[in-house]
Amino acid sequence: MALNKHQVSYVHKNSFETLNELNEETKNVWFVFHGMGYLSRYFLKHFKNLNPKENFIICPQAPSKYYLKDDFKHVGASWLTKEDTTQETENLLSYLDAVYDSIKMPSNINLILFGFSQGVSIAMRWMIFKQINCSKLVLYAGGIPNEIDTKQVEFIDAKKTRITFIYGNTDKYLNETRLKFEREKIELLFGENAEIIDFEGGHEIRPELLKNLLN
Repeated sequence: MALNKHQVSYVHKNSFETLNELNEETKNVWFVFHGMGYLSRYFLKHFKNLNPKENFIICPQAPSKYYLKDDFKHVGASWLTKEDTTQETENLLSYLDAVYDSIKMPSNINLILFGFSQGVSIAMRWMIFKQINCSKLVLYAGGIPNEIDTKQVEFIDAKKTRITFIYGNTDKYLNETRLKFEREKIELLFGENAEIIDFEGGHEIRPELLKNLLN
């Protein structure tokens, strides 16, 4: 029996969610990438305490949806798996470009890229692919993709981009070995341009930390 793999191209649509309005009072535009198991509309709730006049939040939606439990009531989503990762990454990057292009981005705002958990890898890959010099890059409780090296981040202007790595000291996904690896990778890629913040807690987003990112 001959088993052959084929590819086709087709038009695919996907949604994204926003919080607040983009207008002349907006100071910060956030691109936030949720973790595994989220839908974008629920992830945005973490940002509801930010000043709505000054902060416009864009939350792309991971495309691979699935039921979270056997009762088939609650739906979550995933960005990538180890299956067809290269092809799926290309699809994701095209989708994120389309989201970005659909927003009429003012030139005088602070652009913040924020990744949580699995969303860290997506934020990093898109930033590098599009060569985005954002105001802030926030890597929250997630890992940097292994394929990213120092040459790929040379475009980042250390004078313009503030980089922050945040994690909880009881995060079950960041054991001592994994945390050591991630800290070493951050040091290698960003050197003194990266700030590392830890807090008392697990794999969770703390609203007070989000506000502090704007200081």
